[in-house]
Amino acid sequence: MDYALTLDGITKRFGEVVAVDDVSLRVPEGCIYGFIGPNGAGKTTTIRMIMSIFYPDAGRITVLGSATPESVKDRLGYLPEEKGLYKKMKTGELVAYFGKLKGLGGEEARTRTEALLAEFGLADWIDKKTEALSKGMAQKVQILSTLIHEPELVILDEPFAGLDPVNVQVVRDVILNMKRQGRTVIFSTHVMEQAEQICDYIFLINKGRKVLDGTIAEVRRTGDEAVVVDYEGDGSILKRLRGVRRVSDAGKTAEIFLAEGTNPQDILKQLVGQLQIRRFDMREPSLHEVFIRAVGGETDA
Repeated sequence: MDYALTLDGITKRFGEVVAVDDVSLRVPEGCIYGFIGPNGAGKTTTIRMIMSIFYPDAGRITVLGSATPESVKDRLGYLPEEKGLYKKMKTGELVAYFGKLKGLGGEEARTRTEALLAEFGLADWIDKKTEALSKGMAQKVQILSTLIHEPELVILDEPFAGLDPVNVQVVRDVILNMKRQGRTVIFSTHVMEQAEQICDYIFLINKGRKVLDGTIAEVRRTGDEAVVVDYEGDGSILKRLRGVRRVSDAGKTAEIFLAEGTNPQDILKQLVGQLQIRRFDMREPSLHEVFIRAVGGETDA
């Protein structure tokens, strides 16, 4: 298997704080790899080391086959967590400018800019200043600025932050299309549902250390099988069920984790007549549940 990125025992300290602690990882070419973890876990520091913004204090990083990641920067696309646009620049000028920074000629940058803005419904904004863009449009423009030079490896730090459902779908389609084109995508997120829907692999980091990584199926198998219930009614009864170890209740859907020896049919019998049950089945735990358990959550999410 060929890898777009390898991390071998990388460590980064800031004074007495160990932000990333002996992390190793292999990211296959042509996949979507999700970086997940709570705030302050080390996701962004890891990404910045991959991009040579920071350098590790120990360990080795290989990007697109190069042991000197800065030498392949023109083959990378990076959307940082702290996003921003030059407000007085016109939208088309801005996207083309980032293309030129990545080595495109002026005419090619303009041609690609026009095509990208048209593809993503922003053709009418090409000559308008970016300060006039809505938040969703500004996010799309920043992503297009990241992609204009057609990078082989794309790294997106919290690309869904602050987007409405329509623009979440747009960004998700962009990520999936990059995979179809054979590119490798790494993105960090706090939203487990997004990661579960589109990622091939997951890397979970907490307090600077790797907790687990693998395919979605492999990661979900690290948790206990759950009873999943879709229901209507007062879900407070779920907390009073006999034979239950823990409940993760989202309001209309709940994951119920059984005590050892409990028969799922006994749970169903307790619920009949108390709630209107629309679905009742057994499945592996969601990525949300794996995340909560792995980072030491003690209460229901």
